[in-house]
Amino acid sequence: QVHLVESGGGLVQAGGSLRLSCAASGFTFDYYTMDWYRQAPGKQRELVARITSGGTTDYADSLKGRFTISRDNAKKTVYLQMNSLKPEDTAVYYCSAVSSFRYWGQGTQVTVSS
Repeated sequence: QVHLVESGGGLVQAGGSLRLSCAASGFTFDYYTMDWYRQAPGKQRELVARITSGGTTDYADSLKGRFTISRDNAKKTVYLQMNSLKPEDTAVYYCSAVSSFRYWGQGTQVTVSS
């Protein structure tokens, strides 16, 4: 059974940092592209960052330079380092694994206070 479990969210002041983690199980993690999405209240879910099985990364243009995605295949975990956080980064952040299928985690809340 596939599980994606996010952690690391919370409340942080503007300018602060958070590191999200997503622990995966139930599928061959190494073969999957891993994404971080986010969804703010009243808005559509949007892609934040992506890392392929080969380690190639991509980011939403508005987030380049502040967010960094990485993966540890041995730990079957993907990370999202978020720096210089802004109130507009407040959202539920979701981990997703994609290959032939797409799997989703349950999300973790990130709240940035001004």
